[in-house]
This record gives sequence, structure tokens and C-alpha cells, in this order.
Amino acid sequence: MVASEKLARSSDTHAVTNQPPALQNYNLFHKDKALVESVKKEGAGWAEGKLSEFGQLVGREESIKLGYQANENTPVLKTHDRFGHRIDEVEFHPSFHQLLSISVENRLTNLPWIDPTPGAHVARAAMMYLAVQNEAGHMCPVSMTFSCVPALKKQPDVFAAFEPALMSNRYDQRFIPATQKHGLLIGMAMTEKQGGSDVRANTTQAKPVKARGPGQLYELTGHKWFCSHPMADAFVMLAQTEGGLSCFLVPRFSPSGERNQIRLQRLKNKLGNKSNASSEIELEGAQGWLLNEEGRGVATIIEMVSHTRLDCALSSAGLMRQALTQALHHTQYRSAFKKTLIDHDLMRNVLCDLALESEAATVLTMRLARAYDASAGDRKEDLFRRIATAVAKYWICKRAPSHVYECLETLGGNGYVEESMMPRLYREAPVNSVWEGSGNVICLDVLRAMHTEPDSVVVLMDEIKQVSGQHKELDSQIAVAETLLARKSEKEARQLVERLALLLQAKLLLESAPQAVSDAFIQSRIVGEWGRTFGTLSADIDTHAIIERAF
Repeated sequence: MVASEKLARSSDTHAVTNQPPALQNYNLFHKDKALVESVKKEGAGWAEGKLSEFGQLVGREESIKLGYQANENTPVLKTHDRFGHRIDEVEFHPSFHQLLSISVENRLTNLPWIDPTPGAHVARAAMMYLAVQNEAGHMCPVSMTFSCVPALKKQPDVFAAFEPALMSNRYDQRFIPATQKHGLLIGMAMTEKQGGSDVRANTTQAKPVKARGPGQLYELTGHKWFCSHPMADAFVMLAQTEGGLSCFLVPRFSPSGERNQIRLQRLKNKLGNKSNASSEIELEGAQGWLLNEEGRGVATIIEMVSHTRLDCALSSAGLMRQALTQALHHTQYRSAFKKTLIDHDLMRNVLCDLALESEAATVLTMRLARAYDASAGDRKEDLFRRIATAVAKYWICKRAPSHVYECLETLGGNGYVEESMMPRLYREAPVNSVWEGSGNVICLDVLRAMHTEPDSVVVLMDEIKQVSGQHKELDSQIAVAETLLARKSEKEARQLVERLALLLQAKLLLESAPQAVSDAFIQSRIVGEWGRTFGTLSADIDTHAIIERAF
């Protein structure tokens, strides 16, 4: 056999067929009809141009590569320099810094705080939802920096010192005192090993350096089990004082300009969220300012927690949307048994079910974001967000892992390899369910809202009942939810919260989605025995219309 024949035969064996093209250089915003419509419906239509630009940016090949690089080159802890000096630093790959720069420059850290235009929270929520689809790990410091502002405002003099850099759109990665930086990131260090979600069990102690009281400098000594993004410029922390559990802002550099006494013990080896560092830290007299009165620690952070819970729901919804996008893209091009995968009825059933779940998560998070826009001047919206944030956080974050897994499976073996992105999405999916309160903690919070703010339940049910009379089955399930609400049983808390979430999603879909979508959602989630696996929709569902809408 001559050399040319061998080369030709070799080329034949390496010809690539029946594989989809790379999913890149597309606009994540415009490809998501449910998101586009929800943004308009919830009051942020004015931001469509900005969201389109951002959707195109995070869908570029170069941006997508940054997500891969940041997760392939994970953070490295540097406790000492080569001479033996303690430095307590974490080294990130340049791609992580580039991702943070994109998010900060587009004001995901502060948009509603600098521009209180109606709909600003919705616009920012939509960008969070889009950004997480490219790379979720860097969204942790972005979310914390955004969410900390209400807590810092409890102490105006401290906030004023940090406000200019917090409200900038410049990412400044230099490890120098915060007063010398053009832009800041804020982290959190609440959890201790003996307490977990029970922060009142924290043992870290804080003593005043000189005077006691709000805005004064204290020294903190103790151990934090989870410190999110340890290279942040400052951290919101809880510690015990004579007056009880209190809230502090602890900078990486002390007010004198020296490295603060924050010792990084180790980085957590996490299931996912690999690009972002989480660490254990020891505080050896670290200096920080008291925010609000002593003993008011939980009250000081409560609004911050609410915002981070919204971001958890947004992140889960974004992960679900990206997983669905990958599944739809793959099945449109991949053939098996003489047809493309998407043309097989059973695959269409699965994809349709996944699309319903994704759209329901999208409309719920955007509606919730609107409540944050309006709540400052609207008591009903404030009550709505009080309970709906917990309901949405619980349900959407619970649904994400199984949803992403099913999307992964549509790619077969290709979905199990890292190059597909699906393993990264799957590893990311559980984190939002455990961050800022696991499922049980969130359900208990719903029960707490029912006891302490009973009007929040009235407002939530009033919203759901806006579609009363449109579906007999929906009306009957509203009655079941009211029975569960009346019992206020801890044993039934998960059943209650799940039912409230589904009813709220059904209501929102009835308002805004095509009838094919809302009918299929109600028939499967409200009426039927759906829930065992995706892909068990009844044969009369209009899968064509629902899948076409999804992509």
C-alpha cells in the first residue's frame, strides 16, 4: 500500500460525524424567550439593550473558555512566602480575575444600589442568571459584595468609608488596604464548626480595642469553619460580645495598614464551586468595626441573608437553563436509530419536561426580584418577599440537581466528560441548596414567618388566588395549601413549602406563558403524579410548542 493510500485511510477513520458543533458565540439573553418576557413583565424592559449586550458577552467563545480555565486551575493557598513570613494569601488563575472583572464592570455587585430605577433589581437578577451560566464559582464574591450593603448601611460611618470603592465598577485585584483600592469585594465568615446554621452557638469572641459601641473597633478571636472567598477585602462576621451575638466588618488589612490577624488554615476541598476558594480561618485578635448595636448581630444581617437567598435561587435557575440549553443543542444535532434525538417522542417528552421546570424557575425568580424593587415603598411587596424568598430558595435549589442530571443524561457518555461542561454544572447544582440555609432551615424559616408575620402568608395566598377560577384542579390544591397553612406543622413543612412553590409557579405561568406551557405545568405538577422522573408527561402534551419556545 502506497503512502497516499495509508494517509487516506487514516483520514477516513478520524473523520468526525454525528457530533454537534460547539455551542458558543450566541446570545444567552435573546435565546431565552421566557427570560426576555419575564424581564419586561417585571418592570425591567428598559434594560433590554444592556441585557442583550451582556448575554452576547458571556456567550462568546473567549468568555466560555474563561469558565473552563478557572475550574481547571483551582486556587492555591500560600500561607508563607519563600522567606518564611506569614502572608495568608490565595493565588487564583488569571481567568478567575477576568471573570470577576466582567461581572464587576457590568455592576452585578451594585446596580440597584447606585441606580434605584424601578426594575433595577430585576435587571441585575437577569444578569446574575446569565453570568452563572458561564461560570458559577466567581458569582460567590459577586453575590456577597452585593448583599452586604444593607448590613453595612446599619452603620453609616463605616459604610461611608467603603462606599466609593463598593459602588465603583472597577475590579481591583491588588492585595493592599481597602482605603487604597479602586474597587472592593466583600466576603462572609459566619459559620463555625460547632454551630453550622445555628449562628447563635458561635463562640468567637470580640472585645473593644478602646471604646465599646456601634462603629467602634473590636478585636476578634476565634475560628470560622467556612470563610467564603478569603481574598476579599473585608468580611462580614458574627462574634460574641458582652451584649450578645454581634455583627462586624473585618478587613484583610487593619486600620493601621498592616495585615490583619486573619490566618488561613486550609482551603476546603469542595464537591463543586472549584474556581472559588472557601477556607477555614483563625482570628487572632483580628480588628473589625461593630455594625449596629451589640447583641443585634442577627437583626443586622437579616436583609443581607435575604438577598443572598434570592441569588441562590437565581443561580440555580441559571444552572438549570444552561443545562437545558446544552441538552437541546446536543439533541438537535445528534442522531440515533435513523433520527435526530430530538425527533424521538420519548426524548421530546424528557426535553419538554425539563423546559417546563426551567421556565417555571425563571419566572419565579424574576417575580421575586421585582418584590425587592418595590418593597421599600410597598408593604405588601415587602411581606411577599419575606416568605416568597424562602419558598423559592427551597424549591428551585432542590430541583436543580435532578434537573441538571437529567440534562446531562441526554448527552449520554458525552455528558459525563468534562469538555461538555455538564459535569461542572452538575457539581455546582447542590451548593445553592446548602448555602444560606439548608432545606430544613428554610422550611423552618417559612414557619417562623407564619408565626411572626402572619400577613406575609395572606399576601402570598392573595397573589396565588389571582388566578382562582381558571383551573378547577388548581383551586382544589390552593385549598389543600390553606389546610396545611392552618396546621402549621413542622412535620409537614416540606410538603407545605413545595406546594406553595408549585402554586406560585403555576400562577405566574398562567399569567405570562403560552397556554401549552401553563396547561402542561398544571397537568403534571399540580394534578398528575409527576415527580418520580423527568419525561413522564402525558401523551396529549404539546411537546413541539414547548420545546420550540425553550430554544
